[in-house]
Amino acid sequence: MVNLSKSKIITHRQCSKRLWLQTYRKDLIPEIDIATQSRFDEGNRVGDIARRIHHNGIFVDTLKKEDALFITKDAIAKHQAIFEAAFFEQDVLIRADLLFPDKNGYRLVEVKSSTAVKDYHYEDATAQAWVIHQAGINLTQVALAYINNQFVYQGDENYVGLLIEQDLTPNVHDRLDDVTNWVKAAKETLALQEEPKIDSGQQCHSPFECEFNDYCSPADPNIEHPVHILPNSKKLANKLIEEGYRDLRQVPLGRLDNPKHIRMQEAIMKNGPVLDPMATEELKSLPYPRYYIDFETIAFAVPIWKDARSYMQIPFQWSCHIEQSNGDIEHLEFLDISGSDPRYEFAKKLIHAIRTVGPIIAYNAGFEKSRIHELADLYPDLASKLSLMPDRFFDLLTLARNYYYHPDMQGSWSIKDVLPTIAPELNYGNLVVGDGNMAQEAYREAISPSTTVERKEKLKDAMLKYCAQDTFAMVKIIQNWTNKS
Repeated sequence: MVNLSKSKIITHRQCSKRLWLQTYRKDLIPEIDIATQSRFDEGNRVGDIARRIHHNGIFVDTLKKEDALFITKDAIAKHQAIFEAAFFEQDVLIRADLLFPDKNGYRLVEVKSSTAVKDYHYEDATAQAWVIHQAGINLTQVALAYINNQFVYQGDENYVGLLIEQDLTPNVHDRLDDVTNWVKAAKETLALQEEPKIDSGQQCHSPFECEFNDYCSPADPNIEHPVHILPNSKKLANKLIEEGYRDLRQVPLGRLDNPKHIRMQEAIMKNGPVLDPMATEELKSLPYPRYYIDFETIAFAVPIWKDARSYMQIPFQWSCHIEQSNGDIEHLEFLDISGSDPRYEFAKKLIHAIRTVGPIIAYNAGFEKSRIHELADLYPDLASKLSLMPDRFFDLLTLARNYYYHPDMQGSWSIKDVLPTIAPELNYGNLVVGDGNMAQEAYREAISPSTTVERKEKLKDAMLKYCAQDTFAMVKIIQNWTNKS
C-alpha cells in the first residue's frame, strides 16, 4: 500500500487517473520547469516568514518521517506551538504549517503564497484537519494565512502584516466527515492494477494544470492548425468541432467572419505570412528617433526592498535600441546585479537613454507603461520626466495581433513566435537565458550572496544578450514589415 499525503488526496479529488499516474508512471512526469520551481521557492519563503513572525514554536526541521513524528508528539505533550508538525494516521502523512496551543486544544493555520483564499484551499485545510483529528487532537480553529498584496515593506526585516488570516472553521467542520470517503477512494485507486479509464475534460486544467495532458490527450498528427488556436473564440471553436471541423484548413472559406480569424485562415491556406498593408502604413508614419525598449522584472511574494509590495513587479533590467532616420542604430542597456534595490538607477538611466522626442516602441507596451508610472510615484525627483514617457509608447504587439499572421505562430503573437517567421537566424533557443522566466531565475541567482563573482559575470552576460535580442527583434520585425530588411 502506498502511503497517502494531503497533496495526494487533493490530486485524487481533481482526477483519480492523475494520482495513479503520479504513483506508478513516474516516467511520464516532466521535469519541473523554472516557473514552477520559482513558485515552490516562493512558497517556502512565505513559510519561513510565517514562522519568523510567530517565532515562539518548535520547528520540526526534518524530512525523516519517524523523527518528525517523534518531535511532534513530544511538543504536543508539552502543549507547545509547532511549525511543520507531522501526523501519520490512517495511512495518511501530513505536515501542518502552524499549530498554536489553545486552552482546549490547538489552532491550525495553513500558510499559502496566494493572494486570496481559493476553492481548493478548503479541501486542503479539511484534509489536514481530518488527519489531526484522527490523531486525537482537538482543533479549536482552522484558518488559512495568505499574502496581503497591499503590504508595503519598510526595509526593516519586519513582516508583520504580510499575511492575512481567514477563518475556515465552519467550512472545514461541515466537510470533515467527507475525508474518510476521500481517503478510501484514493486507496482504492492506488490498489488498481491498471490506470483508470477517464476521458480528458475540465478536470485536466482545474484547479491545477495536469502534467499528463500530453499523455492523456496526445496531439493528432493530422491536425496541424487546431480550431482552438483562434483567439478569444472558445465557443466558436467548440461549434466548429461540433460541425466536424477540427483543423482550420477544413473550415469552409466564408465560415469565419472575424478579420483576425480570416487572416489566420488565409495564411494557413497559403502556407505563408499575411500582413495587412495597414500595418506598413502605420509603421512608416512613426517618426525618428525610434526607441525600442524592453524591461525585465521580478516579483517577490516576500518583498526584499523598502517601499515594495508583495508580488510587485520590480524592474531590474532594460534594453534600448535607438534607430535614426538614416538607419543608424545604437544600443544602450542597464542591468544591476549588486543585490541592492535597482529601481532608482534603472529609472535615472532610462531617462538619460530615452530623450524627450520620438516614439517608444515596446511589445505589450502596457507592461512597461505600468512600471514607469510606479517608478514616477516612487521617486518624486524623477517623476516629471518619467511621466512624459507613457504617452509616447507604441505597442507593436497590438499591431501584430491586428495585422499579421504566419502559420508557424500556432495562434500565438508572442515575440518569440513572431520573430522566427521573420528572422529565423535570431533563435532564442541558442541563448543561455531564453525567456522571461529564465531571466528572473538568473537574476535571483546573480543577486544571491552565495553566487561567485565568476558565475555572476556569466549570468550577467546571458541576461544582457537575452534582453538585447528582445529589442533588436522589434527592429527586425519593423524593418521586415516596412520592406527595409
